[in-house]
Amino acid sequence: MLLQLFSSFVKIGAFTFGGGYAMIPLIQKEAVEKRNWISDEEILEIIAIAESTPGPIAVNAATFIGYKMAGFLGAFMATLGVILPSFLIIAVLSLVLAQFEDLKVVQYAFWGIRAGVLALIVKALVSMYRQCPKSGISYAIAGFAFFAVALFRINVLVVILICAAIGLVSSIWAEGRWKR
Repeated sequence: MLLQLFSSFVKIGAFTFGGGYAMIPLIQKEAVEKRNWISDEEILEIIAIAESTPGPIAVNAATFIGYKMAGFLGAFMATLGVILPSFLIIAVLSLVLAQFEDLKVVQYAFWGIRAGVLALIVKALVSMYRQCPKSGISYAIAGFAFFAVALFRINVLVVILICAAIGLVSSIWAEGRWKR
């Protein structure tokens, strides 16, 4: 199991550009569809927790999945696996890129990578939307979060805490526990 966790997250870390949000579809495919380590519902919970805890989302997700599957060593191996490729790639690129950054072909390659990353982020958004509850309060929370962050530049952590509080209060209210 430790080797599977390490190799799965090495593959995810090695073939994903654009950061944690671009890794979400690959983590979902590997952990849910291919390996059956977790369910679709659990991946949503893990991503929500990974977003709201300090650190990169992909590292947090790998840590949570690794811990669920094999405890502390599983968390360590999954985290090491997702970090190692980026570390090695950045170490090599930083040595080489400074010499070639003025070449048009390098600039065009990065333009293409950015476009591909945007597509992966949109795919993650669509996937998460399909699995989220469809209700007026859910749409209101999503709209609030978007406008608060994108237009008013409110700190993401503050927005997450506000959204969590709204979700908690609305869930308690909907279940009729408010009066107890």
